[in-house]
Amino acid sequence: MRHQRPNLPFVALVLASTMAFALAGHLAAEAFIRHQQAHQLNELTEVVLRRSELAVDFAAASLDELAKRDLASCAPAALQAIRLHVYQRSAIKDVRLVNPDGSVICSAYSETLEFDKGWAGRHDMLSSHDKELSLFRVEQFGGDALGVLRDVNRSSALVAIVGINANLFDLMPAELRAHSEVILALSNGAKLGDFRLDADRPLLGPISFDRHSTRFPLHATIRLEQAVLSNWNSEAYWPALAVSLGLGVLFGILLARSRRMEGPVADLDRGLAAREFKPYYQPIFDLRTGKITGCEILARWVRRDGSVVPPMNFIPLAESSGRIQVMTWHILRSALSDLRPVLRADKTFKMSLNVVPKHLLSAGFVETLRRTVLTARVSARQIVVEVTERDELDDLARAAAIVAELRDHGFRVAIDDVGVGHSGLSRLKGLGANTIKIDKFFVDTITVDASTTTIVEMLVALAKDFRMTVVAEGIETEEQRRALIASGVEEGQGYLVAAPLPFAKFSELLDSRRRSACPAPAGDVRVA
Repeated sequence: MRHQRPNLPFVALVLASTMAFALAGHLAAEAFIRHQQAHQLNELTEVVLRRSELAVDFAAASLDELAKRDLASCAPAALQAIRLHVYQRSAIKDVRLVNPDGSVICSAYSETLEFDKGWAGRHDMLSSHDKELSLFRVEQFGGDALGVLRDVNRSSALVAIVGINANLFDLMPAELRAHSEVILALSNGAKLGDFRLDADRPLLGPISFDRHSTRFPLHATIRLEQAVLSNWNSEAYWPALAVSLGLGVLFGILLARSRRMEGPVADLDRGLAAREFKPYYQPIFDLRTGKITGCEILARWVRRDGSVVPPMNFIPLAESSGRIQVMTWHILRSALSDLRPVLRADKTFKMSLNVVPKHLLSAGFVETLRRTVLTARVSARQIVVEVTERDELDDLARAAAIVAELRDHGFRVAIDDVGVGHSGLSRLKGLGANTIKIDKFFVDTITVDASTTTIVEMLVALAKDFRMTVVAEGIETEEQRRALIASGVEEGQGYLVAAPLPFAKFSELLDSRRRSACPAPAGDVRVA
């Protein structure tokens, strides 16, 4: 019997194709991993900058309050009031009254002057976007501090001495901490603080990731030994290689079906037409008593077969395709229909609705919202419009005007994702919002990271100064609830009480709470 020879051209083609895709997959995987590493390190650098901006906002708000209370004085009574103010704000070490040239007139804690190695003159201070606010380094024997100067009048100014806590910069992943350095400096190069495990060991072949603040003369840098990146977060290499090979096989199929690329958007439209998008309800509760004071409505795609599509699988597409506005109005009308008896029975109960910045700024938004709520015969005072801070408001002045109009009609406005979004809290104050919602990022780490506790306390103090209320998102454990209460947060939401629920289960939860003569603490009830 003759043995059939292998088809050498076919084998050669398969081998060549396999090698080509393997090479392309290798290059793609390497590029993907490097991109992800750079993205994560840039995000960490941005977090350093945001935390530093928050500290400056905190100091500026404190100085504004002192100025409004006419405490820019060296009189004993004024100094005593300033000392109390500083005592209540652990991030601030001292407040000083200075001359127009920057020289010190008096200090709330005069003994802190003995720790100064040097003091900047007015010409050495760096101006901010807010022209009345200047920043400078205060050289001290126990470690440098940040000076934040606010002009009070032509003859004097107030300066807050802000301690630069190294824990604020201790955010590097465990694999990188011993091979990295986190630096905060002023725009003139004056270093304010840094974090390194071994300050005596030089970094070998370091690469830098830099971020500059657009609001303050601040500059954040993460320096890292390039060699340690080769093994950090490289788990994606083999999956990426497999994906690249699979893409080669699927290329022809995808090309043949390219005319159907509109499928996902068409599927979204069919879901909207069939009213498959339903509101789910997550309770907002009093952290101390566990009483449910309101809820946030969240969109879920419930298909005809009963399967639920997670929001991450359709919300980005709805936003990019322009369907988010239609979806928002549909979800709102459904929620108002479900919750009308609850809202009418309890006038203190609040219902929160998520709105993306582009929708808020769209023509007719306020009138459509007002008409929808009036039609449902529900009080506008019970509706909270949550504007996410993850997407930047392109026109802050217009947004502030819309928020003012909403509040004139009785609606409340909340800023979502505060602390990880695009704007500083002092800028958000210009919107005139009623509430800030602390992002889950901070709640997740509040029991394990001292710097998170400091940030949450600063957010609460600033919200109090701006006459805002605070809600914490993503609370999952009793320890987080207790830590938030200790930091001054009064309300929250999260899986500790309930996940987002369909209305039937949410109604059962409300009924069970009402039937209880003594409502259980938030940590004693968990609804799956």
